[in-house]
Amino acid sequence: MIKNILNKLPRKHNKLVDNRDGGSSTYSSNASATSRNAYAAGSRSGNSNPAAVAGINSTSNSIPNYGNKLQDPLSTKVNGNGGYVPYEALPSFKDVPNSEKQSMFIKKLNLCSVVFDFTDPTKNLKEKDIKRQTLVELVDYVASANQKFTETAMQEMVKMISSNLFRTLSTQPRENKILEAFDLEEEEPLMDPAWPHLQVVYEFLLRFVASPETDAKLAKRYVDHSFVLKLLDLFDSEDPRERDYLKTVLHRIYGKFMVHRPFIRKAINNIFYNFIFETEKHNGIAELLEILGSIINGFALPLKEEHKLFLVRALIPLHKPKCIPMYHQQLSYCITQFVEKDCKLADTVIRGLLKYWPITNSSKEVMFLGELEEVLEATQPPEFQRCMVPLFRQIARCLSSSHFQVAERALFLWNNDHIENLIKQNRKVILPIIFPALERNARSHWNQAVQSLTLNDQREDVIWLKMKTNFCGLELLQRWVWRWSTTTELHIFSTRPIGVKISSMGGMMRGCFDCKK
Repeated sequence: MIKNILNKLPRKHNKLVDNRDGGSSTYSSNASATSRNAYAAGSRSGNSNPAAVAGINSTSNSIPNYGNKLQDPLSTKVNGNGGYVPYEALPSFKDVPNSEKQSMFIKKLNLCSVVFDFTDPTKNLKEKDIKRQTLVELVDYVASANQKFTETAMQEMVKMISSNLFRTLSTQPRENKILEAFDLEEEEPLMDPAWPHLQVVYEFLLRFVASPETDAKLAKRYVDHSFVLKLLDLFDSEDPRERDYLKTVLHRIYGKFMVHRPFIRKAINNIFYNFIFETEKHNGIAELLEILGSIINGFALPLKEEHKLFLVRALIPLHKPKCIPMYHQQLSYCITQFVEKDCKLADTVIRGLLKYWPITNSSKEVMFLGELEEVLEATQPPEFQRCMVPLFRQIARCLSSSHFQVAERALFLWNNDHIENLIKQNRKVILPIIFPALERNARSHWNQAVQSLTLNDQREDVIWLKMKTNFCGLELLQRWVWRWSTTTELHIFSTRPIGVKISSMGGMMRGCFDCKK
């Protein structure tokens, strides 16, 4: 009876036998064990063909391998007889007949799906070199392809790309705080030690997407939304070389796969929202904005409401984070593109700039003034008149700034002919706002350059007031006299006309505007 009971108990199966019978491991998307055991899982596929085992696919499942660290492939790679199979180079494409090149291409893709640990530069040197040489061969093969890639080939290409690129990004240890732009500039970027392989994989992806032999209708099944999202996640890499490749690749994907365009724009939106309102930490904002600058340039007219909402909800609020100097040039270009596409957006953009105008950060103020000049360059009179009062109140504050670079940059606005014409057309409103600030600069600003620029602007204003005004008598204007000081090189402006006591130039101007002939 005991024997019968024992016979009914389940027996413990040999794991190796089970795997030979077709057992396979399942990948977990967020477990660290995935990256450590991905290659071992692939090696248990049970293929007894030595050539195939040499090119075993570590991403035989649909979910790619994350991480760039694996156990030693030489110690985990097991053939059908329980022995180890070395990681060896496959024959060159030129050494195989044309009929076998397609299958050799697949084998090489599988061979390159094995990911090595680059944290130890002395580890697996031979195998790393074999993989790099094979990757270079694959790049040349894709670049010289003269027939359409099959669906199987595209599937294997995307698997190889995913296994190498989609990984957990390394970050430098930092305190949990929002860093200013100058703090980030002082830090050395973290260079990925696996770049010798990553660079060739990115080049392979770029050639694959750009190739005329890639059928977008077939490829979109594998270069899908999930693939695009994982590419976008990589924009947070600290390695600027990787971000530069990603920028080019994503732009090519946007151009080739029209079906993905709305999704890509929405995904970038979400990255911006998370950056603006939650983290204020992201390494790839400048690169994403550079891509968007090209995309915005291609928007058809009239602009869709979706695009206008993107301007209001994402681009304008990007002026808020403290690290704006890291991406301001690209942001300014995007903003200006919108105003050039639709001049009616100028009022919205200018009021948005005023909303986020920096109060205590002088370097940001200088940047805002530069962007403001570019926006005003594309602004037409009707839109200018809607926002000129709050705009020139802010400019007057900048003119009065004790920081000489802010005051100087505000004065440089008068060097722009288009802006000067806008001011002249609306001088009755604008000059009373800004002249008190100009007067204070001329009298008491500590910086010589600011004083000189202010006096030059004042003199020019008086000249065109004399020539073009029709709201004040010429006799009163002639009482505004420029005198050379006998003791200093500075010009001194007289604000005390004969028989009239006016305490300030601002009051004089306001009185002037109320005069009638």
